Amino acid sequence: MNVPFDFTLALVGAGNMGGSMLAGWLGEGLDPALVTVIDPSPPPPAAGLIAETGIHIEEAPPDGLAPDVLVLAVKPQIMDAVMHGAARLMGPATVAVSVAAGKTLAQLEAGLTAGPDARPSVVRAMPNTPALIRRGITVACANRFVAAAQRGRVDRLLRAVGTVEWVEDETLIDAVTAVSGSGPAYVFHLAECLAQAGEAAGLPSDLAMKLARETVSGAGELLARSPDTPARLRQNVTSPNGTTAAALAVLMGQGGQGGMADLMQRAVAAARRRSQELSG
Repeated sequence: MNVPFDFTLALVGAGNMGGSMLAGWLGEGLDPALVTVIDPSPPPPAAGLIAETGIHIEEAPPDGLAPDVLVLAVKPQIMDAVMHGAARLMGPATVAVSVAAGKTLAQLEAGLTAGPDARPSVVRAMPNTPALIRRGITVACANRFVAAAQRGRVDRLLRAVGTVEWVEDETLIDAVTAVSGSGPAYVFHLAECLAQAGEAAGLPSDLAMKLARETVSGAGELLARSPDTPARLRQNVTSPNGTTAAALAVLMGQGGQGGMADLMQRAVAAARRRSQELSG
């Protein structure tokens, strides 16, 4: 959908995710003059970006501001309090986008409703931190009040920082949170563990870390560029009775039990449960 990048935007929360998305939007050409950041104490990376670009910043939601798009990028634990103040920013044409895990469309509608007759346009989205380098992926779900033009603006914002998928079934968002929202941390932990294993095998710590970083990032780029499935790429690296096969015998476990696949399923299930718990 070819939507001009010329709409007004208010970003509530410029932490890790909010700051990453803001950097991606500006990198894609969003005019800083169209942006208002609302954060009483943005962390240094976001504060530097805001100062450098001259973006207007407020400590709390100001009166008289009704942006085309309102992005709520705060932790789920404080979302209820934040929505209470942010509701005043919901103009007749405003669409709100929440990137907080666990908060449902119904909860967002209730929290952002300024009056009994309000019909807030709300999108629940789950991006991930590679948005900082415009390689993120976001899955989004809109409520029944979101008009086509509003959805187009949200889609434009989210595509500026990576790939976007829309779903109609909101219950899928908890699983999305567990797979892609939290997923970068799993990959970073893989690199961390690989470096530690290399060091335990006798490599100098700096060399072990460099090998782990380059291996994980290079393999990820190969996966992104190759038409082959992950299983096929794995098989291409694995010679019968070779070194990779010996390692995979450990990682894949006996009959799939106790191996990486089993561990990852349990990890994703735990993250999904926590996302559901955050909805209260």
